[in-house]
Amino acid sequence: METRIITGEELAGETFEETLRPQYIKEYIGQEEVKENIRVFIEAAKIRGESLDHVLLYGPPGLGKTTLAHIIANELGANIKTTTGPALEKSGDLAAVLSSLEPGDVLFIDEIHRIPKFIEEILYPAMEDYQLDIIIGSEGSSKNIKIELPPFTLVGATTRAGDITAPLRDRFGIVVKLNYYSNEELELIIKRTSRVLGMDIKANAAKELAKRSRRTPRIANRLFKRVRDFAQVNGEAYIDLKITTESLLKLKVDKYGLDQVDIEYLESLINKFNGGPVGVETIASSIGEEVSTLEDVVEPYLMQEGFIKRTQRGRMATDKSYDHIKQGQL
Repeated sequence: METRIITGEELAGETFEETLRPQYIKEYIGQEEVKENIRVFIEAAKIRGESLDHVLLYGPPGLGKTTLAHIIANELGANIKTTTGPALEKSGDLAAVLSSLEPGDVLFIDEIHRIPKFIEEILYPAMEDYQLDIIIGSEGSSKNIKIELPPFTLVGATTRAGDITAPLRDRFGIVVKLNYYSNEELELIIKRTSRVLGMDIKANAAKELAKRSRRTPRIANRLFKRVRDFAQVNGEAYIDLKITTESLLKLKVDKYGLDQVDIEYLESLINKFNGGPVGVETIASSIGEEVSTLEDVVEPYLMQEGFIKRTQRGRMATDKSYDHIKQGQL
């Protein structure tokens, strides 16, 4: 059972994501080594009758960190409470979250690298000793309060493991990196999504969609949803290769899965800055995007696929990116 303590507006598409989210390890496609290790750690914790060690999940967006956090809770038979680093603005925010936990609960903190430093320091004794140690009141009349907490498991997720301080990272007993998926794994995910959403997809269409999904399940599911829209409006009973390629063309998603922002990035790097080296801040300004968007969403895939390389002097285009941009301009 999940209890939400997150503030602010819900993320767009969250309900859609949740309907597709596998609930247990056996339903989770991909990340085979990660799954097996987590299964062992969970079983061992159950045998000892203890809470699972705190877990840190890191990797690019859309690879299943949130899904894995929910699976951990389900496999433990525990409740999960969720929040985000930016939502914990005051010590009272964290105190309210921690004091609401029941024995064995899972607390999931997304974007944990964005927790303020003073909040992070309150988290240390909670993680190590299950103790909340806070100061209340103003200067001159302040007092220290210690609250005993039940054993719980903190699952933190981040796209920026390098931004997590060493003291916080060291308090996680289990550190897991999620990697990009293979096209074959994405095909299985797309076929599962088609069954969940009740819209058949042909094998060659699923293969093409997987190839253009940037090796990321979240993108595969969202592209499936958009292609499904085109198919249904056209009166199609299923998704075939023709409607898939036509839809992706309209969505400006090319054969490598690059979208309009990716192409703008590469065109700017090549045409405005002679292929680099150039800083990411400069590229962001030239195409009107946030630096964080480029660093977290755009660049990891471009580097993974060999379109750019990162040097001490800045980003540089590779021969592959020159060839790809040239082909697009023919």
